[in-house]
Amino acid sequence: MIIYISGGARSGKSAHAQTLALALSPAPVYVATARIWDEDFAERVIRHRQERGPEWTLFEQETDLHTLPLAGRVVVIDCVTLWLTNLLMQTEENIDACLLKFKAEIDGLLALEGTYIIISNELGMGMHPETSLGRKFVDLQGWANQYVAQKAEKAVFLVSGIPITIK
Repeated sequence: MIIYISGGARSGKSAHAQTLALALSPAPVYVATARIWDEDFAERVIRHRQERGPEWTLFEQETDLHTLPLAGRVVVIDCVTLWLTNLLMQTEENIDACLLKFKAEIDGLLALEGTYIIISNELGMGMHPETSLGRKFVDLQGWANQYVAQKAEKAVFLVSGIPITIK
């Protein structure tokens, strides 16, 4: 089962997902898809690790999430945007190949029969990117979000920390 949570930057997506996961399981899993690009981001990662309690199992993996031991667990995946960035680099910026690989990973997770709380950003609601790659990535993110939302049993949009159920 997928519970899809989307919203803008700092809208409260991660906090909402973690609260939901803890309500569903005393021992949830947190999958971080981030690649640490610089010192500032490394500090953010450390802060996020410290915010979660010892009841969490942590996996830090950039792609191939379906290969992790997640079956039967309540899992927060944070986040699609960074996951897609990693896949896009693997596919040498091939948008079509990246989207196919992402969909296959989502399908692979669903085959594991767990509860997957998948967090994503709504990029298309902001400013129009200046670069061609930026515009392509916004399109990719939108298509990936649509795929996850279609597969989800529940979809929630966060605005200013307030969850709005959309499905």
